[in-house]
Amino acid sequence: MKILRLLNKKIFVSVFIFITFIFKTTLYTEEKPVDIWNVDETKKDQSLDDNKILETNNNIDTNNETDIYNLQTDDKILEIKLDEVLESKEVKIVGLYDPEDYGLDINMWSESDGEQLKNLFSNINKIDLSDDAAEIMNISILTNSYYPEKNISEEEFLKYKSQWLVKNSNLDLIEEYLIKNQIINKHPILTKFLVNEYLSQSNLDKACEFFSKNVKPLSDEYLIKFNIYCLVNEKKEEEAQLILDLKKELGFKDEYFEKKINFLFGYNKELDKTISEKSILDFHLAHRTNPEFFFEPNNSTSKIIWKYLSSSNLLYDTQKFDMTELDKISTIEKAVHNRNYPEKDLYEIYKRFQFNINQLLNAKDSYKSLSLIEGRALLYQKILLESETGKKLDLISTLKESFKKENINNAFDNELRNLLEDINPSAVPSNFTRFYQNNIKKSENENKKIKFNNDILHQSKLVNYFNGDYAKSKIEKDVNNFLKKIKKNKKYFFSKKDVIFLESLKSDGIQISKKYDDLYEIDQNEIPSDIQLMISNDELGAALLRIVQVIGQDDVDIIDADTMYFIISTLNQLNVDFIRNKILLKVLPLKV
Repeated sequence: MKILRLLNKKIFVSVFIFITFIFKTTLYTEEKPVDIWNVDETKKDQSLDDNKILETNNNIDTNNETDIYNLQTDDKILEIKLDEVLESKEVKIVGLYDPEDYGLDINMWSESDGEQLKNLFSNINKIDLSDDAAEIMNISILTNSYYPEKNISEEEFLKYKSQWLVKNSNLDLIEEYLIKNQIINKHPILTKFLVNEYLSQSNLDKACEFFSKNVKPLSDEYLIKFNIYCLVNEKKEEEAQLILDLKKELGFKDEYFEKKINFLFGYNKELDKTISEKSILDFHLAHRTNPEFFFEPNNSTSKIIWKYLSSSNLLYDTQKFDMTELDKISTIEKAVHNRNYPEKDLYEIYKRFQFNINQLLNAKDSYKSLSLIEGRALLYQKILLESETGKKLDLISTLKESFKKENINNAFDNELRNLLEDINPSAVPSNFTRFYQNNIKKSENENKKIKFNNDILHQSKLVNYFNGDYAKSKIEKDVNNFLKKIKKNKKYFFSKKDVIFLESLKSDGIQISKKYDDLYEIDQNEIPSDIQLMISNDELGAALLRIVQVIGQDDVDIIDADTMYFIISTLNQLNVDFIRNKILLKVLPLKV
């Protein structure tokens, strides 16, 4: 029997209001965050907030109404007032990293103009950032700092943070950020993304574990429903029922959710086969409550449900697939393109098409008379049979174009690289060299070893200074000796990377003799004017975003020397040595 049937509702809600008040007051007094940067202001706010609580308490004592509507209203008012008190005590600093660890500042956003930040965030959001750019982005937005105040609200700034974290999709990082700062209610969209991703991976335990780490009452209705379901899943039915009944007393109504939950509670024995795609939680509940669950996705099925179907082994069995259902195969191709269906399974389907000998022998011409899907299957089978390198590359190139023509080129991604890796690079004809090099899987630069060249300044062992391997006195002596040799060598070409190396040393206070000043010239206008203005105005955060935008989708080791010069010059002027040194150690040394 439901818990509330054992209690008089009026008395129960009254007790709940009192318990809620005591709990929140205790939470406030015991776990309130301390503003270590503004002790006086904290004391001042303390007295004001004590008055707020006292005033709220007096209002409760003088309210003798027993009408259930008034009790509900009072409860909502109480929660709002107490939340306002708690919110007012929150230190306006949210992040993961200590500013000092990265050479940053707690005021890194304070001088930034919000309109400019909005523009930068919007532009960056359109770019598929490289790992190098993404790392700088994470450091920028997750370092503990005050919010910007000019032309941007706290909510807007947090929204842009959430958008980036969602796009970057580092679930561990998102969870750490939310839990460490206990800001689930401030980031409901980010929180929903996190638990939905866990659920889409069929990792319900991980999603529910997240809720157990949260210490604040949830305010978002979807997250409350998810938490109730987690409690049911963990066999905490009484606690789940209590929360659900309380929410219903306050106006919560979701017929679909209640039907599924009541089935899990055991109150309703009738099997409900309704499937809702409104959310991944709704979809999962349909699967969880129906032993005969079956769902066939189509082109309008959301990406997250495709992911859930895949991780739950609910997608098509390629061995039982009807090869005449080209519409279904087309749907699968698009799903593979969107990373929602295993690529290898698509090519297993291609292998099952039946072609005659003439079609296989003349595949380069025969595929044109077939449907696009059958044509791709024919080309793929011919590629597997072809032994001559030039013809094989010609077929691979044709197949790639077929995918590109229908804007599903991601569906021929991993398999393309696998096919190219089976080809001996020395056997690649000259007319396919560019195609081969552009599509073969690139070796990670980090796995290459540094080869020092002591005839070139920026490739010499002196670069180890940026690893922290040099004492100041030793690097000064060694650099000046190296420059002495260069000055005597009339054939030495002083490259832009040499300039970057020396200017970074000077920025760190390394003394270099003035007699070597004529070895190179500096163009003071190389830094874009908008970045230079950010530097002058102490807009550290905005300047880092601008650098992220400049790097974009490129790895830093392939960026041209002129662009790299102004990136490093910017970091030198900002004194952001941690990020600068990481970039320099990727850009300067020769790696083989």
